[in-house]
Amino acid sequence: MTHHVRNRAWTIARLVPLLAGTLVLLSTTLAVTLSPWWSILAVLVGANLLLYSAVGWCPASLLMARLGIPAGTIARARPQS
Repeated sequence: MTHHVRNRAWTIARLVPLLAGTLVLLSTTLAVTLSPWWSILAVLVGANLLLYSAVGWCPASLLMARLGIPAGTIARARPQS
């Protein structure tokens, strides 16, 4: 049985959901502890994720591209042999 080594480079395709998840957790924590108004941040993050999935870019991905982070590709399922 062979194991395929997957590329684990930090790409925009991996960093956008990481950043979104971090911001949602932070927003939820701040909304519970400080003010419910912090929930607006979670709504904005969700809107950005929808934009990213629909058109392939969001403000964060544009900034990451300017910083020189590679775009990455979406992995496709390989047929089992």
